[in-house]
Amino acid sequence: MSVGIYTDVHIPYQITIGLRLRGVDVVTAQDDGTAELEDAQLLDRATSLGRILFSQDQDLLREGHTRQVSGQLFAGIVYAPQLGVTFSRCISDLEIIAKCTDPADWIKVVQYLPL
Repeated sequence: MSVGIYTDVHIPYQITIGLRLRGVDVVTAQDDGTAELEDAQLLDRATSLGRILFSQDQDLLREGHTRQVSGQLFAGIVYAPQLGVTFSRCISDLEIIAKCTDPADWIKVVQYLPL
């Protein structure tokens, strides 16, 4: 089974296009009409859809940590800093995650890119 990815508003569109060209199932917050949601609500939305949330927003790291500590369920967060990880590396790493892992592998996980 593949992993669906949900991206927040901070992800450059070039990454989304690159993933889609590689056959990765991606939904953006803009596609979903959730671009204005707060971080906690956005993570809840991604979780409700069974998708990991890909972000370059450090605030989501705090939300993920808070949920890990409290034991609250979430579908997983993949974080890449805005500087230091190229678009092509993000695309390659996310393709590996999407095609080579299972959604159950990501429950309550926060992963940093590059892998």
